[in-house]
Amino acid sequence: MENENDLVKEDRGQVRILTLNRPDMMNAVNFAMLRTLKAEIEALRFDPDIRVVIITGAGQRAFCAGADLKERATLTDIQVKEFIYTIRNLLSDIESLNKPVISAVNGIALGGGTEIALASDLRIASMNASMGLTETRLAIIPGGGGTQRLPRLVGRGKAKELIFTGRRVDAQEALDISLVNSICEPELLIDEALKMAEMICETGPIAIEQAKFAIDAGMETDLKTGLAIESNAYWITIPTQDRLEGLAAFREKRKPVYKGK
Repeated sequence: MENENDLVKEDRGQVRILTLNRPDMMNAVNFAMLRTLKAEIEALRFDPDIRVVIITGAGQRAFCAGADLKERATLTDIQVKEFIYTIRNLLSDIESLNKPVISAVNGIALGGGTEIALASDLRIASMNASMGLTETRLAIIPGGGGTQRLPRLVGRGKAKELIFTGRRVDAQEALDISLVNSICEPELLIDEALKMAEMICETGPIAIEQAKFAIDAGMETDLKTGLAIESNAYWITIPTQDRLEGLAAFREKRKPVYKGK
């Protein structure tokens, strides 16, 4: 386990767990944490040994309570613009990372905290989770992609309701509206995230990268173009060693050993 003050890194086999580590501040995001997390995500893109990333928060109370409002109060208007620009780019980097990202939401996830979860591929919430884009209650709007990613996930009407009211949803409602993939007891959260990550690690790395790209790019276009994107992504997997290994393993009734080649 490696600790860089506001971000704790731990590897479990091919899975990197990133823990937002400001528990005394409900893991609220300040400039320092933003920059540390951005550097980590950029490095992970070129790390072939890590297949899946899990993001969670330190302590039992919060995943991430959003932006550090104490720091925000000291910033000039220009610095606030820089902060929003930085977090928006960070979350785009998380969304476009060439490997799956799972948010393990272990408590309060408001504003930027929910936006981190929205930028992830999969979300697992503990039963004590509370999620919401609450910015309008501070007379601002979600600035880390929330107005775009939430409606794509839960639908336009529900997204407008949640953003316009700034209302929080509990774990069960988050599951009901497909804001999260699954919910579990708090003490099981990391185990559940790791179970999902380990299932992903059994698959072909190049296939996962191409499937993620095809889904994300295809969702932003019409079906005909999406099918062309899928076709091109499929062609990339055909000449790989991993594809031949998958066929050989099936024939020999054994588990495949994929190498991302």
